[in-house]
Amino acid sequence: MTQYHIQQFIVQALQEDLGRGDLYALIAQDKNAKAYILAKQDGVFSGFVYLQELARHFDVKILDSHNDGDSFKKGTHLCVLGGSHIALLQMERVLLNILAHSSGIATLTYAYTSKISNLPIKLLDTRKTRPLLRELEKYSVVNGGGSNHRFGLDSMLMLKDTHLAHIADLQRVISNARNRLPFMCPIEVECESLESAMKAMEAGADVVMCDNMSIDEIKEVVAYRNVSARHIKLEASGNISLENIVEYAQSGVDAISVGSLIHQARWLDLSFKIHTC
Repeated sequence: MTQYHIQQFIVQALQEDLGRGDLYALIAQDKNAKAYILAKQDGVFSGFVYLQELARHFDVKILDSHNDGDSFKKGTHLCVLGGSHIALLQMERVLLNILAHSSGIATLTYAYTSKISNLPIKLLDTRKTRPLLRELEKYSVVNGGGSNHRFGLDSMLMLKDTHLAHIADLQRVISNARNRLPFMCPIEVECESLESAMKAMEAGADVVMCDNMSIDEIKEVVAYRNVSARHIKLEASGNISLENIVEYAQSGVDAISVGSLIHQARWLDLSFKIHTC
């Protein structure tokens, strides 16, 4: 995520909301004002870099703010802003939308990471993101203590079931990929059984995803990897929830990917309060 991408995102979001212009600005006399974001439930704050860009765009001062990753309680003032009354009103909805969505993802991610914080394992997101919101949503996962999986099809080569259905010789495909892909580009293979995991390891995969396997099946894959190919990383994925994540984390895999960190996260209840100086 670059500053340029953040700026472009903010510009597009404001174009969507302001349209041809704020009608209130045509009839109102401007004045100095202060505003704050009120948390109406507990959570984890996320979205500060977007808040910064919105404040810069409207020449509004950030008088105080939580930082990304900070926990907060209901009733907390998450940030305090000062500047033009009209500018504060114009940034209100876009700011609330971003903070509520981003903090919702960070809050759910933190609920997951808190359960496995004492274990040597990474919690990963997936590509199950809303179109054009991937950077925001994956940034939010990191603020909740998680880690990012690949950002797109150009980040790593992953061979899923839809690829494997058309691959007759996996070893040959991986060997050809080594010759054509950039140096250090990882190759991951999705597997649904111990047999397919063994084939993927023997074919030269860097990462094996244990997809929709039971805990016992994953432990069998871990045991085989530990004896035959300790350099290969193992990832568990599929049907993992807050209720069972500890069991998966204790299976011996190196990472767990959970799409619901993003697509099941709920917006936090936040409110924008403003008063003139």
